[in-house]
Amino acid sequence: MGDPGHAVLPASRLVRTSDLAEAQAAITDVYIPHDLRSRDGRPLDFTLNFLQSHKLTVGHLNYGADAELLVPAMLDCYHLNLTLGGATQVSQGGRTAATSGGRRGVLFGPLSPFTVRWSPEAVQYAIKLPRRQLEDHLAGLLGRPVGGPIDFHLTVDLTRAAGRNLVSAVHFLRGELARPGGLATSPLARDQLEAFVMTQVLLAVPHEHSAQLATPTAPAQRTRVGAVVELIDAHPDQPLTLVDMTRVAGVGARALQAGFRETVGMAPLAYLRKVRLDRVRAELTETAGDRSVTDVALRWGFAHLGRFAGQYRAQFGESPSETVRTALRAHR
Repeated sequence: MGDPGHAVLPASRLVRTSDLAEAQAAITDVYIPHDLRSRDGRPLDFTLNFLQSHKLTVGHLNYGADAELLVPAMLDCYHLNLTLGGATQVSQGGRTAATSGGRRGVLFGPLSPFTVRWSPEAVQYAIKLPRRQLEDHLAGLLGRPVGGPIDFHLTVDLTRAAGRNLVSAVHFLRGELARPGGLATSPLARDQLEAFVMTQVLLAVPHEHSAQLATPTAPAQRTRVGAVVELIDAHPDQPLTLVDMTRVAGVGARALQAGFRETVGMAPLAYLRKVRLDRVRAELTETAGDRSVTDVALRWGFAHLGRFAGQYRAQFGESPSETVRTALRAHR
């Protein structure tokens, strides 16, 4: 389109426009209906580059103008803004805050309207977090129901380790969603990435359950660990996350991890990876070259082939291709 504005490009999920109405329509389509106002009457220099995984929407966003958003209660989602450059001023539920690049972000709850005023230089990651999935994820980590919306603090400190980890997790997820053949192309790996980001949100942004997440817990009982071992052994082809495992065990994530290390000698996700590698080796041996190593690895959730090869060698003392060559000789 000409210089007044640009349409959405589905392949790249990119919107660029100087038109207020087009920018408002783009954010409405990707996030939520809202009102958008220009504070100085100048054209926007709006760019939204967004990617969507199964559960999360991650956008890299700037307005390039003094702009203000008035957003109604979202009800079914939380919204996280991680300010990478410039500054914003926000308010929700009688609370106000200012964000600045690399120093502070904000997380908006689902039950109250909010406003965001952007400086012309402001650039942010804008992440849409479905309410049910985030609350279920927290319940899994705690080992008990949450029973209502999470009462997050409005702001998140991006200078602390937890805040930096959160930015890094979002950046990594966004990169894998964008990269052809990235980890997010595998449903097994994608669910793990989404769970990782949601965990980092819950660790970085203070809320009423933060203290319990940080409190040491006793290891899960052997029988509870055994139930998860049986789940993994029976269904390693399923997109199992740590939260899925806590539901089966009936304990929180930290208790399950401690119980696994005590009983199995490794963390639950490490055990899941071990079982999946065992299945890869078995399939490579049984098919004896009929399927490529890449196809088998992807089928079992190993989308990063370089990392897969290193993990395979560490577990079996040989490369996947060496396993195939041995199998071919045995089948002659």
